[in-house]
Parts: sequence; C-alpha cells; structure tokens
Amino acid sequence: MIGPATTAVVTGGSSGIGAATAQLLAYRGCQVLVVGRDAVALAGVARRTGGRACTTDLAEPGAAARVLAEAGEVDLLVCNAGVGWAGQLTDMPGEALEQLVRTNLLAPMRLVREALPGMLARGRGHIVLVSSIAGSMSVAQEAVYSATKAGLDAFGASVRGEVAGRGVGVTIVVPGVVDTPFFARRGVPYARHRPRPVPAGKVATALVAAVERGKAEVFVPRWLRLPARLRGSAPVLTDALQRRFT
Repeated sequence: MIGPATTAVVTGGSSGIGAATAQLLAYRGCQVLVVGRDAVALAGVARRTGGRACTTDLAEPGAAARVLAEAGEVDLLVCNAGVGWAGQLTDMPGEALEQLVRTNLLAPMRLVREALPGMLARGRGHIVLVSSIAGSMSVAQEAVYSATKAGLDAFGASVRGEVAGRGVGVTIVVPGVVDTPFFARRGVPYARHRPRPVPAGKVATALVAAVERGKAEVFVPRWLRLPARLRGSAPVLTDALQRRFT
C-alpha cells in the first residue's frame, strides 16, 4: 500500500504530526501533497519531502474539492488538520465554535466524501482520521474540541462499515498530548501533569504502521487505550480520576 506508487494527501502538513507523517511517507517513496494554511512552512515541508504544497483553508466551502482536484488519484488520505480552543464554554466566541466544527469535523467529512468514490472505483485506498484522546475522554474546558473529535471517531467507524470488503481501509489514530505548535496556536499552554507530551514523529510512525497493517484504530501512546475503554464502562470513576491527576 505504501510505496513509490502511492499518492498521499496529508492535511495539516506544515508542522507537527502532519509534517512528520509527510516526511515518513516520502522516505517510503510516496508522492505527497501537503495541505495547510501556512504557505511558507508548507513550502519548506514540500521541499524536504520532494512533494507538492497546496495552501488552503479547509474550513472554507469548496476547499476539499479543490485539494482533491489538485491531488488527482489519491491512494492515501490523511486527515490531520485541526484547531483547538480551551476555556469555559460560556466564554467561547461563536466564531471560534464554528471554526472548530468546520475544521476538525466538517472538513474531514468533505475530504473523505470527495476521495472515496475514486478509491472505491479502483478497489483500493486508505483513509486516516487523526482524532484525539479528548474525543474518548471528558476534557474540561475543551468541550467543543472534544465533541469534534468524538464525532470524527464515529464518522470514521461508520465509513469503515460502509466500505468493508471493497478494498478501502479506514484507520482512526488517537494521539494523547503531542509536542507540536498546537497549544501555542490555541493560545493556552498545556498545563496538566499527565499525560506527558510525545514527539510528533512517534505518532507518524504509529500512523504509517497502522496503515500498512490495516489496523482500524491505534492509540499513541498505547496505554491510552485503557482509560478510553474504562470511560466507556465507568464514566463517573474516570472523570474523578481525571480531576485527581490534572
């Protein structure tokens, strides 16, 4: 699946997980189109990977169709772009709420809808949705962000059911806290004691391995699967533990 014949689109490709994933895919010989809003940073990633850059805001109507038209036949779609906001829900500006939903949830839905017909027609392809542990756990002061990631998880699982047996895979990557510019961009630094941030390269490595093995879901680090599953069966206990260790 991943090799010189693979055409990959990586959103949020200018830094962090997206840039690390693009570099790893390029190392495997893939032809990579990196997508993002920062034209300068994106161009740098494209040069380092020998790929192409597409500067666009995926939250805008029509952006998904433009990206896929520029990419051509897509074998691997990595929906990684995302934005955050932290604070009391009552203090959240309406514009910020709309931006999170459009970028984190609506944009991946649009991209998958655009890419899927071609993949199904060719009988091959893979879709990766980069979620967050915030979508599996209750994270105070990140209500909308958590909701968008939970929605992304449900969307990915549903699409996986639709394409089962038709040559197209769907993988959901669930990172914990990652050492990227994400927190600086949202304007609120990461202040919790647990879990500790992991390098973006570790997530990229797990992502590529999951695609190659056809895994439906991968947590990074792997131990996060336990609290995520625990919350499904004991939400009150999990919430209390979160408050205790944050």
